[in-house]
Amino acid sequence: MKARLARLNHFLIPTTRSERDRYRNSGLARRLRPLLWVFGRLSREGRALSSMASVAMVFGADLGRSESHVLVLATFSLIAGALLFTRAYALSGVSVELSLPRRVTVGEQISIGIALFNAGPRAHHRIRTEPPLLPWDGRFTELPADIESLESGARKSTHARARFVERGAHQLDPFRAAALIPLGLSRGAALSTPSACFVVVPKVARVVTLTIPQNRRHQPGGVTRASRTGDATDLLGVRPYRAGDPLRDLHARSWARHGAPMVREYQEEYFTRIGVVVDIDASVSSPAHVEGALSLAAGVVAHLCRGEALVDVLVTGEHVERLSLGRSLGSLDQALDVLAAVRSRPGFMADRLLGLLGPHLERLSAVVLVALTWDAVRSDFVAAIEARGVSAVVFVVADHGAKSARVTTLPLAAIAGGQELHL
Repeated sequence: MKARLARLNHFLIPTTRSERDRYRNSGLARRLRPLLWVFGRLSREGRALSSMASVAMVFGADLGRSESHVLVLATFSLIAGALLFTRAYALSGVSVELSLPRRVTVGEQISIGIALFNAGPRAHHRIRTEPPLLPWDGRFTELPADIESLESGARKSTHARARFVERGAHQLDPFRAAALIPLGLSRGAALSTPSACFVVVPKVARVVTLTIPQNRRHQPGGVTRASRTGDATDLLGVRPYRAGDPLRDLHARSWARHGAPMVREYQEEYFTRIGVVVDIDASVSSPAHVEGALSLAAGVVAHLCRGEALVDVLVTGEHVERLSLGRSLGSLDQALDVLAAVRSRPGFMADRLLGLLGPHLERLSAVVLVALTWDAVRSDFVAAIEARGVSAVVFVVADHGAKSARVTTLPLAAIAGGQELHL
């Protein structure tokens, strides 16, 4: 309900930067530019005072019975005078930078840094940074503090904090830094930071232990970023050189010890590759359970990355992502980016998922299915995987246990609450 109200409250604000730029360049925006200029040059205090003066003007419209219009006119004169002096308070010689992390977990605070460097000859005082409008799922928890003084050659920073409650790519409009004039009713021409992009990723469930059948498979052609080309191999030992052996395999220390050329001997390498499939069928569960399934999938991937297995492929709905995580290969961030972009949809398309997973099954040792329920369709999907000689492990995110011995049911509260999960 809160999410729906937040969306409704922002229905006039475009969600993407391109849409917002289209509105800014529209004919209506061009006709309103003088009014927008005044609004942009007024400070928060100046806007508040202008609003109060406008309301007071309505009550003081009867000039014959009240003298309140004199105060209203004096207030507007003060604001107009403040606007006339804004040109003298431009931040000449000042540059502004914006910094923020590439990713942030959904619901957690993101720290946004704004740094100003004064390369000009004179100092600037009372610099205020105005934040942009946030999308419906964002809320500032801390606004940038004013910088009281920025001397020549100095560099000072301030920061804002915000929290976002929806996964996916986000783009912030520029922050605007400007110097306040005396009395603080208006400000000089503003400097804009670059716009910034970041990704809100799902929470990573605390998977402490994970039991998966160890079925190591031969990996012809090696593994991405392996130290050797061709077949991936493990060092077996050394032996005397034979004609045709690669010169790169010569072992200098053994050669010196035996007095004859010796070469390294290798054996082909085997790995445990894991595929992860996430059920996003919104018709059988609530949006909170879908988020829990994505969080659990992220926790499974994170746990596997810390071990000896390779997370090879991640399948979500109609999307398949080839990964090479684990054993210092790839990055967990790659999987989190994929999970962040997932949008739930009704229906569990077993045939579609098997089609996406099929080309990878030959080299997989096991498949982890994170499901939202357990029924005949999902049971047949798992059976089809096992018929290809691949082990399958099933976890169901639900508040009630599934009636099957082969399924491990995890309550949503345990995942969302950050409890340690022993799977």
